[in-house]
Amino acid sequence: MKYAEYEVAFSPARLNKYLVACGWNKAKALKLYRNNIMLCKAIYGILNVFEVVLRNAINEHYKTYFDDKNWIRNQLQPGGMLESHPQCAATIKTIADLENKGMYTNDRVVSSVTFGFWTYLFTKRPYQSGGKSLLRIFPDKEKGLGQRAIYNELQAVKSFRNRIAHYEAICFDSMGSKSTSTVRENYAIIVKYIQFLGFSESSLFYGLDVIPHKLLNKIDLL
Repeated sequence: MKYAEYEVAFSPARLNKYLVACGWNKAKALKLYRNNIMLCKAIYGILNVFEVVLRNAINEHYKTYFDDKNWIRNQLQPGGMLESHPQCAATIKTIADLENKGMYTNDRVVSSVTFGFWTYLFTKRPYQSGGKSLLRIFPDKEKGLGQRAIYNELQAVKSFRNRIAHYEAICFDSMGSKSTSTVRENYAIIVKYIQFLGFSESSLFYGLDVIPHKLLNKIDLL
């Protein structure tokens, strides 16, 4: 296919940032576009593992803390920890739909809510309502790292995850220049929190195409 045909398929606006970043070299721009797709594919699996491990740790913690296997449903009630959660209405609807189908379990709710649901729990209000106990899920946390700093780092990962989920490019910096720094930085955060949770990233990511250094280097050298 000629470059013009790719523009028809992907749109000139979508390809233009790759073209600019590659000094208007069309062959390099298409190569960068493909490399970005392969990079997203590799990182998404790692994000999936991290999200599952984090949400399971939070779920088990609050089931114990509230002595309630259905803590999400019950904490959404007036006066509960989740009453003012940004996704309160959506989560209540999810629970109602599951109950109407006779499929409700807390585990199904855990797997249905978004990553943003879990990161919000590290904000001030729910953190305090949960007895300031949530950081106990990180037995190997760095000393002095508090709720606010943890929330900010998890928010960075969430934003990074959403970029991939919405098919946005992750091979540029904030100025639009070709860069793999965002990928490397977010991968480092994920590994750090995997370790905080008491796991070995080499074990959890076993068999996955973990951070593809060769691909990242290839992008840097384009």
